[in-house]
Amino acid sequence: MPAVPAVPGLPDASYDHDGQLTKREVRAITLARLAPVPGELLWDVGAGAGSVAIEWMRAHPECRAVAVEDRPERARRITANAAALGVPALAVVTGPAPAVLATLEGPPDAVFVGGGLTAPGMIATCWDALRPGGRLVANTVTVEGERTVLEAHGRLGGDLARIAVDRAAPLGALTTWRPQIPVLQWTATKPA
Repeated sequence: MPAVPAVPGLPDASYDHDGQLTKREVRAITLARLAPVPGELLWDVGAGAGSVAIEWMRAHPECRAVAVEDRPERARRITANAAALGVPALAVVTGPAPAVLATLEGPPDAVFVGGGLTAPGMIATCWDALRPGGRLVANTVTVEGERTVLEAHGRLGGDLARIAVDRAAPLGALTTWRPQIPVLQWTATKPA
């Protein structure tokens, strides 16, 4: 029997992380926008805990991904998360983006920028590397990141969405809603 694709949005507790993690609901939306296809390659830039690359690979056994992370301790954590979640073939590259992107297998079919979005040349390098018809998704929670995304959207087009999630939490003996940090998401498809 063929393997059943995994649905994105694993619980956050599935990942060992230091707080740099695309949270469950945002991760599911991000994977939907990246639209994994069997045999396609994803670059997960500023991978943090590697959750987007891992869930991209879990979508189908033929999906491939490279997680790029500047911090060695996070890169080690990504490797451990990938092994624990059934995708030990995830390639992890340690180094600063966008400089290290020139060393990666490519061209990618999709690029996710989850960290380092404001680094000079990050969007241009990712966009230039992307194959025609490929998808770029960038998430940000900072004002500086929003400025970068809005500028890129003005040049390259695409879609903008603000994702806001509230989670139920105790308030004394009752329950209230605790808002999470809203995420601005930009998605663009490179013209074919």
